[in-house]
Amino acid sequence: MVDSSAPKLDAEATVKRNPHPDFKSVEASRAPFSTSEQWHYTQTPKPDWKPGEGANNASGLQKKHREIDPNAEGRPANHNYKLLISGIVPRPIGFVSTISEDGKTTNLAPYSYFNLISHDPPLFIIGFSGGYNRPKDTLSNLLATKECVLNIISEEYVEAANYTSIDAPAGVSEWALSGLHPAKSTVVRPDRVQEAVFSIEAKLVETREWESRITPGKKTGVLGIVEGVRFWVREDAVDEEGVLIDPAVLKPISRLGGITFARTTEGFELPRPVYAAATKNADVAKLAKPKTDGQ
Repeated sequence: MVDSSAPKLDAEATVKRNPHPDFKSVEASRAPFSTSEQWHYTQTPKPDWKPGEGANNASGLQKKHREIDPNAEGRPANHNYKLLISGIVPRPIGFVSTISEDGKTTNLAPYSYFNLISHDPPLFIIGFSGGYNRPKDTLSNLLATKECVLNIISEEYVEAANYTSIDAPAGVSEWALSGLHPAKSTVVRPDRVQEAVFSIEAKLVETREWESRITPGKKTGVLGIVEGVRFWVREDAVDEEGVLIDPAVLKPISRLGGITFARTTEGFELPRPVYAAATKNADVAKLAKPKTDGQ
């Protein structure tokens, strides 16, 4: 799920995501979205797992793996794209709001090359396909103003958020096309999405441009690092200390491969082990070996 507002000649336009000739007919044949499914906790897959036991299901050890060279001669870059977005999952979606330098045009677009990389300071990354010479509207605005708002997509407005990925021409705002409501930010100029349970006002720290390994000299992507300078959390979603967001209220949507999305309706808890405590168990202590010894 990426910003498609770049010119049609961009390689982004050559990616065929929709595998269905008539998506609406295929969708109509599927079970309705379950509104009764609520967030809940389950046990881990194997609650009685013990240190050293390995996978809770070892059947994968009997299966073979295929080696793929991402830079193999004749392998299109799009093949790597499709493979990676179907394997690095689920991915959070950065729903990015920006404004032009003159303040006359606004942009709203979803990015699945997005994540949190630091909490002190709060730093986030956004990946843009294409280079500086042919930037998407979001990147153009970010480079010009050094500001954006990151919104987290929830079930309640996923269709509207996805519609902002439309290939609207430069100067046409996705806000009206989506029907989402802008809400004023405090520190930065771009608006945040009122429907978002969690939004982050952010300022640009730096960018870096990438060059293709397959076609040397071709600029294929830009990494943007932004710093969160203000958080907005819906009151019914956050605890009194402003520390924990309730997943049952956030209802986050994530990206899988192709045009597939995922919802989060269940989870389980796993405490992080403490070495000093764990090795008091003689069986665990026997497993402790130097890092150079992997056996």
